[in-house]
Amino acid sequence: MLLNAVRRHAEANADERGIARSPIPDLSVVRATRPSGLDYAISRPLVCLVLQGSKLVTTGSGTLLFKAGDSLLITADVPIVSQVTQASPSEPYLSLILDIDVPLVSDLAMNMKSIPPAHGAHVRMEQTDEEVAEAALRLMRLIERPSALPILKAQLLREMHYWLLAGRHGPVMRQLGFPDGHLQRVARAIAVLRAEYASSLRVERLAAAAGMSPSSFYQHFRAVTSLSPLQFQKQLRLIEARRLLLADGMSARSAAFAVGYESVPQFTREYHRMFGRSPVKDIANLKLAGNAAA
Repeated sequence: MLLNAVRRHAEANADERGIARSPIPDLSVVRATRPSGLDYAISRPLVCLVLQGSKLVTTGSGTLLFKAGDSLLITADVPIVSQVTQASPSEPYLSLILDIDVPLVSDLAMNMKSIPPAHGAHVRMEQTDEEVAEAALRLMRLIERPSALPILKAQLLREMHYWLLAGRHGPVMRQLGFPDGHLQRVARAIAVLRAEYASSLRVERLAAAAGMSPSSFYQHFRAVTSLSPLQFQKQLRLIEARRLLLADGMSARSAAFAVGYESVPQFTREYHRMFGRSPVKDIANLKLAGNAAA
């Protein structure tokens, strides 16, 4: 069973955050033994299969509660706030996450003309298709056979993407298969924002990366991400600053300058607005919660 394979991998490989990487770079497992606090991120396109427990995910388009048997598809770089809501040491929250290979989706979509693309929210929940779960199980079993991994990995990843496109998520996921569509054009600008989030970036440069006029770019960027380019960059900065404060032990002043702020008071205000606490209190609270879980 997929649940058992995911559990074995998580128990053997999960780090202190409950994330278990795999020899397949785009594939990972998440394990939590108790309900969590709020986690802030700007997600990349991915699919998440929940095998046990439940999780609440909030985006600009609403809130979704997904549980065992559900899969969450994210087709754009969007800000999300997530929280594990059901987990315990005896029945931990377990999920499998696969980053979507956009060029592979494009290649497959060209040969699957019977699936019309559908537009709508870029974060969607569906019941996990049986074929998707079976393909995921084959990937997990492959991880346990290192000698076969380099030979079969590409084939099984292709199969997984095929069944995602052929199943319930297919019509929405197929939007990723159009290199010149609005979704992919905005993604090119987001790649610049992710690489240079600490720098001052003009909208004109981002629009040029997307191949759009500034006004058209602004409109499509907001439609995809629910944020303006400036708000998106601000969230990237604050999320990275939080990581630096917690993981690297930086001071608030050092973290502020590292992510591109020129004013520490402005950084503190915006940090409090996003995370609900000052940097010092937020990190102290996160560390306390981490120690309680240990």
